[in-house]
Amino acid sequence: MQGYLSLVLHAHLPFVRHPEHDKFLEESWLFEAITETYLPLINVLNGWQRDLLEARLTLSLSPTLCSMLLDPLLCERYARHLDSLIELAEKEVHRTHWDRAYRDLAWMYHQKFTLARETWRCHQGNLISAFKQFQDAGLLEIITTAATHGLLPLMANHPQSIRGQILTARDHYVSCFGRPPRGIWLPECAYLSGVEDFLQEADIRWFILDTHGILHAQPRPRYGTYAPIYTPRGVAAFGRDYDSSRQVWSKHEGYPGDPRYRDFYRDIGFDLDFDYVRPHLPSPDNRGFTGIKYFRITGTGEKKVYQRDHALAAASEHARHFLDERVKQVREIAPLLDRPPIIVAPYDAELFGHWWYEGPEFVDFLVRKLCQEQKDIALITPTEYLKKYPTNQVATPGSSSWGEEGYWRVWLNESNEWIHPHLQIAQERMADLANRFPSAEGLPARALRQAARELLLAQASDWPFILRAKTSSEYARRRVKDHLLRFIALHEQLTLTRIDENWLREVEARDNLFPDIKWQYWR
Repeated sequence: MQGYLSLVLHAHLPFVRHPEHDKFLEESWLFEAITETYLPLINVLNGWQRDLLEARLTLSLSPTLCSMLLDPLLCERYARHLDSLIELAEKEVHRTHWDRAYRDLAWMYHQKFTLARETWRCHQGNLISAFKQFQDAGLLEIITTAATHGLLPLMANHPQSIRGQILTARDHYVSCFGRPPRGIWLPECAYLSGVEDFLQEADIRWFILDTHGILHAQPRPRYGTYAPIYTPRGVAAFGRDYDSSRQVWSKHEGYPGDPRYRDFYRDIGFDLDFDYVRPHLPSPDNRGFTGIKYFRITGTGEKKVYQRDHALAAASEHARHFLDERVKQVREIAPLLDRPPIIVAPYDAELFGHWWYEGPEFVDFLVRKLCQEQKDIALITPTEYLKKYPTNQVATPGSSSWGEEGYWRVWLNESNEWIHPHLQIAQERMADLANRFPSAEGLPARALRQAARELLLAQASDWPFILRAKTSSEYARRRVKDHLLRFIALHEQLTLTRIDENWLREVEARDNLFPDIKWQYWR
């Protein structure tokens, strides 16, 4: 092999669970991702395993996502949601009977939703177990991220919080997959020197940075992003390849913008009679996405009907182009290095299937072409690459993220800066609690564990991101305030008054992730 390609998908969603409501709009974020990304990915992996492909994929599953995928309430609600989608698709088959183009698409959705239900039931609704089986079989390397995807550089003045995020994530990973993680997706690929101290404590061996985080390392990396570097603490950093990123992510050049692909925003939940779609909407009082969409991106002017065969042809063409470009890169770079180069291509997992409907097929086409039609490059995981080539340059990466302008402006700006003074106080109080009650038992221990959960949930990077994007701003604002207020109440009960067990039980039942969390990590 002249070189290697490492495909890395980052699957993360914020912890959204509302048992106090029968149906809650934001829970649909999880349901849509399961139907459109996670189940199709499992089916793709099944195909690779069946056909004995030498495939390797790296997948990060965030602790909050894993917690939701394992939650009995959310799993039950998802099963009902999937039944509702199939029922809606059946209605659409009848409604579009005399319109061939729409009828064929209605049948397509009915078949895809039915396959999703079959896959869900095949794994007894336990997708964590399904992904674990692929890891155990060697097709997949699963890595972790920070416990609630908190932006670690913004906790630099309170290192106990970085430690709590990373060690809690490590522990939760072990409980899910029966082994410690070897790699981590730093939330938003955000790096600041010192983070690797806690990665080393967790025995995590590598992480991924955006391109400029590697290129601005000191000293400058000899091989750029085509080989990892070791930080002075001995943890490896892999850099995102610029060219492979641009071909997928670029607003102007990226594959998902091809007019043959399905349009994300044009959905029957907005187009058809409200009473007709209302039983199947994520919120019964508001229009929203159902997942049934009949139009393609088209470009300017009137939308044209989606043609599935044309879209799949585009996905195959783009997979071929992507592979040809990687082979070209490797042939140009390999003679300049003393080892085969590695091209690291990291993406949000939800891009494939949810935002880019044909994304799972693109990945499938790409891997099959790579395994069967050429011999220049092979798929590899970062862990495997480090085993093959353990000697690498030592350098200190540059502070960076893959967010707007390359650092953390998205998560600290005029729309969300109000969050951080409150977080700072809560973080200091959490450390005080951990120091004051290192060996608590019984009710105080329960309250301390819940205080740690509430702090972690308030630290999630999703809330400032949503506030900046102005999508579900009121919900994000309420979530930050609710978690901080619950933390303040727990702190007061532990230090000034007494613990209200009935109230604590109610809070534990609502924010029920990380059952074995260790508050001592904040000491």
